[in-house]
Amino acid sequence: MCRNITELRGLEPPATTEEVEAAARQYVRKVSGIRHPNAQVEEAYEAAIAEIAEITGRLLAQCPPRRQPPMKEPPIRVIAARKAAEAATG
Repeated sequence: MCRNITELRGLEPPATTEEVEAAARQYVRKVSGIRHPNAQVEEAYEAAIAEIAEITGRLLAQCPPRRQPPMKEPPIRVIAARKAAEAATG
């Protein structure tokens, strides 16, 4: 369903709150079909993201360790690494 949501279980270092929230936001966008909420739905939209992020955090904390890390790094980590590399070279 949500091919763009990155697996967070088994990341080293573990998934950050920001990464969990980004996954929750992507999920809510997909199931609601709303990318940019208007004033009428914004409160419910943001509440759903917060609740899903909280539940996801609890789930990740209770899951057993993985034998191998996920195949992809979360986009937040990829972007941060790219910016750090650019800053170091330029």
